[in-house]
Amino acid sequence: LQVDMWQPSSTFHIVEGTVTDVRVPQNTSRSLLPYLQQANIQYTILISDLQKAIENQTGLRSHRNRRSLSEYNYEVYHSLEEIQSWMHHLNKTHSDLVHMFSVGKSYEGRPLFVLKLGKTSRPYKKAVWIDCGIHAREWIGPAFCQWFVKEALQTYQTDPVMRKMLTQLYFYIMPVFNVDGYHFTWTNDRFWRKTRSKNTRFRCHGVDANRNWKVKWCDEGASFHPCDDTYCGPFPESEPEVKAVAHFLRKHRKQVKAYLSFHAYAQMLLYPYSYKYATIPNFSCVESAAYNAVNALQSAYGVRYRYGPASSTLYVSSGSSMDWAYKNGIPYAFAFELRDTGHFGFLLPETLIKPTCTETMLAVKNITLHLLKKCY
Repeated sequence: LQVDMWQPSSTFHIVEGTVTDVRVPQNTSRSLLPYLQQANIQYTILISDLQKAIENQTGLRSHRNRRSLSEYNYEVYHSLEEIQSWMHHLNKTHSDLVHMFSVGKSYEGRPLFVLKLGKTSRPYKKAVWIDCGIHAREWIGPAFCQWFVKEALQTYQTDPVMRKMLTQLYFYIMPVFNVDGYHFTWTNDRFWRKTRSKNTRFRCHGVDANRNWKVKWCDEGASFHPCDDTYCGPFPESEPEVKAVAHFLRKHRKQVKAYLSFHAYAQMLLYPYSYKYATIPNFSCVESAAYNAVNALQSAYGVRYRYGPASSTLYVSSGSSMDWAYKNGIPYAFAFELRDTGHFGFLLPETLIKPTCTETMLAVKNITLHLLKKCY
């Protein structure tokens, strides 16, 4: 039976007593359901007509009037073109706080844009790296990255915490890491996860950009098969997107003190290690940052996030960006798994963008303040 694994991302991680979310083609479900009943496996149908759910979310797009960027709507999902023109616009209109640059080009030749946010107050400042959209179908990620920038620019004058953050630190924000894949989710396949690089031997596209980093590469939780969703690639940093970001972070490793990556879905705040069950050296600092961040997040709408080392909290996976960042000397490395826990899965409705981003913002500010307390 051909199924698309939503949670967990591969069959390696299915163990007795856990919940698994899968997407199946309509004709497959006719044979799958009787099979589950026979095997005495309980199941619930979360979304019965996925096509309709997708159309409800993106069908209105063509009719949505293109407002001017000053009225940019942060409570809808935006295409890659819209996000990139928004970045250009901010670069022009907020040159005191925003500097846009590119770290390289994607496999299909798209620029990999990053926004540098912060006051140019002193020559040397520590920095926080934030990326969203490593996995193409996790649309709430890029929505959060845009929300973060909006909040920074709108509240810089009025919020002392935000002012402190932007005065004392730089933020490097990459709203869409996997630009080719993200574009593909808008044009071809809403549930595409990987990059779009071509494989010569197999007729499969793409590599899991979160299994392609040079840290315990292609070990447990990653696949050698090019057609799998967790394919690690032919070699570490084979993907130009991964290589470009890794190069940038290596170059700025002394400056960057926190690495935050935004994924969906599971409602978790994860820290290293992902590839093994072991305690990181600066565990007490990172653990208390996570604990406080999760409590801050919960204070908004009562949404509880689980937190802990990725290996034991989610599952073991090798070659992840978070482990790589930590291994390369960035003391605070976190991966967020945003809403929800499976009811909507990757199709989180636009009405939930605002609450999701609002609560996540509290967690990020909390981690940032923790960083400024110099606990390493």
